[in-house]
Amino acid sequence: MVNNLYIVTPRGFCAGVEMAIKALTWMLKIYDETIYCYHEIVHNDWIVERFKNKNIQFIESTDELPKNAVLMLSAHGTAPVIESEFNTISSVQVNAVCPLVTKVHHEAKKFTESGQKIIYVGHKNHDEAIGALGVAPSSMFLVEKEEDLEQINIANEGVALLAQTTLAMSEWKPIMDSAIKKFPNLNMPRKSDLCYATTNRQEAVINVSSLVDVVLVVGSDTSSNTKALVSTIKSLGKESYRVNTTSEIDKLKLSGKNVAVTAGASAPDHIVQEIIKKLEPKNTEFFENTNETEYFPLPKELRSNITTLSNFLLEIFPNNKVDPIRSVNKDKQWTATEALSSL
Repeated sequence: MVNNLYIVTPRGFCAGVEMAIKALTWMLKIYDETIYCYHEIVHNDWIVERFKNKNIQFIESTDELPKNAVLMLSAHGTAPVIESEFNTISSVQVNAVCPLVTKVHHEAKKFTESGQKIIYVGHKNHDEAIGALGVAPSSMFLVEKEEDLEQINIANEGVALLAQTTLAMSEWKPIMDSAIKKFPNLNMPRKSDLCYATTNRQEAVINVSSLVDVVLVVGSDTSSNTKALVSTIKSLGKESYRVNTTSEIDKLKLSGKNVAVTAGASAPDHIVQEIIKKLEPKNTEFFENTNETEYFPLPKELRSNITTLSNFLLEIFPNNKVDPIRSVNKDKQWTATEALSSL
């Protein structure tokens, strides 16, 4: 039994994850066939398994997609050449990329077209980094740590700096500062590439850290922003553990300690609630650091498909007076948690 438990807000699903989960749920409701998804729709084991059990097949290359199949591209972004190749194979293609990742892709294209070389700070082999580097592979250089900057041999002029959206500030800032020193005329986007949800969650755990002995971060090992939360706390000299199931709590010595619980941007809240119950706190407090109101609409291709289908049904049943519970216009009121529950 833990002493004081602080439940941190914001935690869990961000707007991009909300959009992607709802989009893939809509695909299941519209198409009566196997739906293929390039990469995991979001990086959470429970969600991926949930969709696998509902006729979603996750693939990692264009070779795995059958001709004329229905395809969704994941929230992490897809390299343009891969997206084009998929387009020649699929009969239906919906891109559920997070708009904040799209922003980085646009920046990479803009800087490349102006003749600049790009230093991209990210994690090697992460889906988002692979997609971003694919925008301009001959002009972009991946950097994971400060020392990697020394291996980059490019002129001081015409250099830009971009980032994977899910980095920890403790990962990003040292590299950014070193890059500015090495390239005094370094170009950067006017607005940070780091995702609002990533930075909000990191700021929240930093602010709650002085009240607790341990911070538990709910999320999967494949989630970069979840790992970033853990490293953020550890950089403060505090204990922090990533947990994915209630069984993992038994391995931790938490009795009598003050504990905070948060969750990565792709972690379902029902797992958070199960872990909270497992902790059996003497006292529970809610630590609200930021109130997030961001909303990302469904992908335009999917909105068009849903609207077309709705109009078709209205033509068949012109006398129908039943107001639809779910529609494009009501999407903002439908949560990803409700979407997953509907499967």
